[in-house]
Amino acid sequence: MTDPSRKSFSDELAGMANSVGGTILLGVDDKTRDIIGIPVDRLDLVETWIREICNDSIKPPLDVTIRKIELPLSSDRSSPIIRIDVPRSLFVHMSSGGYFTRIGSSKREMAPEILSRLFQERSQSRVIRFDESIVPTSSQDDLDGPLTTRFVRGGDSDDDSVLRKLRIVADDDEGIARLTVAGVLLCVTEPIQWMPHAYIQAISYTGERSDVNYQNDARDFTGPLDSQVMEALGFVRRNMFVEADKQIARVTRPQFSERAVFEALVNAVAHRDYSMAGARIRLHMFRNRLELYVPGPLVNTLTPDSLHLRQYSRNELVVSLLSRCPVDPSGLLERSHMMEKRGDGVPIILEESIQLSGQTPEYTLIDDSELRLVIWSS
Repeated sequence: MTDPSRKSFSDELAGMANSVGGTILLGVDDKTRDIIGIPVDRLDLVETWIREICNDSIKPPLDVTIRKIELPLSSDRSSPIIRIDVPRSLFVHMSSGGYFTRIGSSKREMAPEILSRLFQERSQSRVIRFDESIVPTSSQDDLDGPLTTRFVRGGDSDDDSVLRKLRIVADDDEGIARLTVAGVLLCVTEPIQWMPHAYIQAISYTGERSDVNYQNDARDFTGPLDSQVMEALGFVRRNMFVEADKQIARVTRPQFSERAVFEALVNAVAHRDYSMAGARIRLHMFRNRLELYVPGPLVNTLTPDSLHLRQYSRNELVVSLLSRCPVDPSGLLERSHMMEKRGDGVPIILEESIQLSGQTPEYTLIDDSELRLVIWSS
């Protein structure tokens, strides 16, 4: 057995993930199936080498299961090897040599038409929406009880049939219960364990441009989607300034409408394209404006100018679950739940912001891959 090169090995791993998955045994001869083993003092080094390849040589990074096991050589002897389980991925992975797939026992570089079809199958345009896709390495045991209970009438988060009807849980090709993308995003405490890009990055600047020298606050919000929204709203509350009119009856005026910011954040987590690995929601605050960047192109012929007139959900399951998430009943947001199905989020953003600042918020599509919203300061 010869040691595989980093390039070749990354192609093998990505090819498996791009097809139906598979298992690699390091320490077993490919041709003779003889057990050669790996020296015990090198096991950790080999595992580190594998993880570095998965993180550095494959884009987006690949999540695999690595196990050290022992295989018998005789009745009284055994030898350690490393087993790598590669699940069928939610994404299309590029390795050092390009885009590969696995056919039988060999890897092959994908022709353009096959690659295009694979991107289509594993993206928003699939018949089964991306938020209903099964997350391969997840388990029903990963569900957080209190987070899941809020979606289940009667409060029984262990009711398997209800979880399946809600599409929080679904069976994979082998009949194993897994979480869907929506289930991970709303029913586990740290969705980034399976979807590292599913978070909100918030930065506040003291001036009017992106300059690290004038950055006064920065946070990443990585919990369930509704928690991300409320924590990001809290970030805006802490960092925006409030003016007071010099009148007999003192009247305060915030920099931004909290209701408009809330609706913008909810729309961002509900409608972003979660199939775009590596892309996160970005919230930037400046002295004269707030900018929100949402990954993904507009869907179903929507345009920035028609967002307030038409309604279309990229992630219908996420929207359905968010509509069941209660909001803290303070009354300030005028919402009983995280999301309403009436589709009035964008009109509220426009009306509230115009009333406060006198300027119309601006929606812009950047390179057909990211939607930017600018809300002007009062």
